[in-house]
Amino acid sequence: MPRLRLIALEPDDLQVLAAYLQDAVAKTSDMTYRPREQRFIALLNRFAWEKSPEIEKSTPTQERRRAALRIERVIKAQVSGLDLRNTSTVASLLTATFEPDIDPAKAPAGTVTLLFSGGGGIRLEVECLELLLEDLGPAWKAKARPRHPAESTE
Repeated sequence: MPRLRLIALEPDDLQVLAAYLQDAVAKTSDMTYRPREQRFIALLNRFAWEKSPEIEKSTPTQERRRAALRIERVIKAQVSGLDLRNTSTVASLLTATFEPDIDPAKAPAGTVTLLFSGGGGIRLEVECLELLLEDLGPAWKAKARPRHPAESTE
């Protein structure tokens, strides 16, 4: 299967990218903000939802892939609910959202928020949306399909 490479430059693009990021896991040590470069980078193990359609819940084709998420033009980063001192902490990403700046004169600036299970989050003030999600290598079999409390177990 070809490696995934997605770019988000508009809010609609981010919704697609966020769907591919859902249930990705990362150690806090694999996430970094580089203020001088105005860049946030996260190395993740993403669940390959495109290989696990809803109707194939028990298929052995469920897999994870190592991927890099790069967010450009980051002005400021804030972390909440994640213990960055414990570098072995593993965080599970639920979604990524974008909220435009309330001042229309600052468009296309806004805030990208990465929301993690357990209530953690990373809030990134950006000049504009510019994200890249890219698979880095081969896939491996996932131990299980991620589940959410609202999902049925049938």
